Amino acid sequence: MIFKERSEPLELKILRSLDRRVGLEEKEVINLQNLSKGYEGEVMFDRMTKELECPNYLLNDLFLEWNGSKFQMDTLMITKDPIYLFEVKNFEGDFYFENGRFYALNSKKEIKNPLLQLERCESLLRQFLQSLGYRMEIVSYVIFINPRFHLYQSPLNKPIIYPNQLPNFMKKLNRNSSALNGRHKGLAEQLASMHRLESPYEKYAKYKIDLLRKGLFCALCGAFEVFCCGRHLECGVCGHQEGIDNAVLRIAGEIRLLYPNERISTSLVYEWCNGILSKQSIGRVLRQNFCASGIKNHTYYY
Repeated sequence: MIFKERSEPLELKILRSLDRRVGLEEKEVINLQNLSKGYEGEVMFDRMTKELECPNYLLNDLFLEWNGSKFQMDTLMITKDPIYLFEVKNFEGDFYFENGRFYALNSKKEIKNPLLQLERCESLLRQFLQSLGYRMEIVSYVIFINPRFHLYQSPLNKPIIYPNQLPNFMKKLNRNSSALNGRHKGLAEQLASMHRLESPYEKYAKYKIDLLRKGLFCALCGAFEVFCCGRHLECGVCGHQEGIDNAVLRIAGEIRLLYPNERISTSLVYEWCNGILSKQSIGRVLRQNFCASGIKNHTYYY
């Protein structure tokens, strides 16, 4: 049973939107690629854990804090005994392990050691659980999910599951048929309620609203070649059509995503779409879908 669903990271949504409308710095482009790749791998693992038939409570993308230290868990699975902690990595390509470190084979550059990440996370989770009165065994693994991943000089006796080992590993988990009780459910509910939300907005505060490219991009191909055609919009690149109402709501959603403190108004949406949609159409859609406050030219929607 899933007690906490996984959702697309807010930072990934923000970066993807900014990437369409402004030139990101190189480190931010890399961060966008890593977040996208990581999320893709976590979703792949979710498909596997959802198919498990053994009694379990799943908490995905759980972010907690203990004694001033923050830690994030890709997947936490509560069974009668033990609790499983999974660090999912969607690495692709050839890597090697040497002297306790991971390296990319082509570049010879050292990469962040997922075993150290797992060790830190397990230690903090154990302390966190003990503070709640739970003393349960924790079994942790790094899951390399991508079938195009290969690690040379693979370390023995390390908590690593490789892509070709995943089917048998899932069968092994399924052999645990012990039923859960109210204490397990209570723990799952408590952990889900203590999940923290980290705001990424401060990191990207430099991208002021007036710096971003205005206009409508195609909801299908992303091209800024959209024009109004009667009661719908049409992309001049791929031909995709979109209703005006949906386009207005999409624009309002994008503004709220990037600038949550900005007041949504007819004028702002009109400016954001670079005048492709009429103020009359924009105002109609906003009135039908949001609550209004203010009067005349000072009306905004929430």
